[in-house]
Amino acid sequence: MITRIHYYLCFVFIITSCNEAVKHSNDIALHTEKHWSYSGETSPEHWEEIEKNSSCGGAFQSPINIIHKDADSLEQSHLKIRYNATTFISKVENNGHSIQFDFELGDSINYNNKTSYLKQIHFHEPSEHKINGVVYPIEMHLVHLDDNGEVTVLGVLGEEGEESQLFEFFESFLPIKEGVSKEINQHVDLSGLLLNEKQYYSYQGSLTTPPCTENVNWVVFKEPIVLSEAEVLKLRNNMPINNYRNEQPLNGRKVGYNY
Repeated sequence: MITRIHYYLCFVFIITSCNEAVKHSNDIALHTEKHWSYSGETSPEHWEEIEKNSSCGGAFQSPINIIHKDADSLEQSHLKIRYNATTFISKVENNGHSIQFDFELGDSINYNNKTSYLKQIHFHEPSEHKINGVVYPIEMHLVHLDDNGEVTVLGVLGEEGEESQLFEFFESFLPIKEGVSKEINQHVDLSGLLLNEKQYYSYQGSLTTPPCTENVNWVVFKEPIVLSEAEVLKLRNNMPINNYRNEQPLNGRKVGYNY
């Protein structure tokens, strides 16, 4: 009888120990697997450390502080924007980092004699790019891809003022919880942004979120669009606080000024 009890207690001890070991190993895995964010130990300052296979430590990163007097003036514009009233937004999602609207094939741009198609729009508050050190309340990124996968991003800064019909349309699909997407399948007319009439800066940079891929064509418009304070706040309330990456060094890059 004593022997059987002894074996039983040993068996219980081994099972309990194994369960505790598995639990401990899972706790370690959860502790060591970090995903990037905008705050704390996974904030932009640590992206290079935690995103091992990314380019976040590269020499030609974005965003930057654009100093107007240092930009090279370029009279001839190499950008033609072809936005129309029949392009469809397929869905909106809260990916935990921003509010993103995905587009079906339609709207396009021609930049440096290459045609790229609008894939998605997302937002950062406050702005990621600065002009002469000025931070704007919001920045809208219009992300385009060409047939070879080359990325061109139009950065549109926003300042507070009158209500924007475009942002009223965007925000009519909010609020949306993190990790949730909504089907939209409605067309939107982006031509009202009048981007073909605006002066802009251009430079070679990167995505502003991991994997921070470089060789991204950046076009940042000098003149901000106007939207209301309430519209800014509604977007802010649906995104992480301060979802922007810190300013990156130029490292000898030239910024063009197209007028």
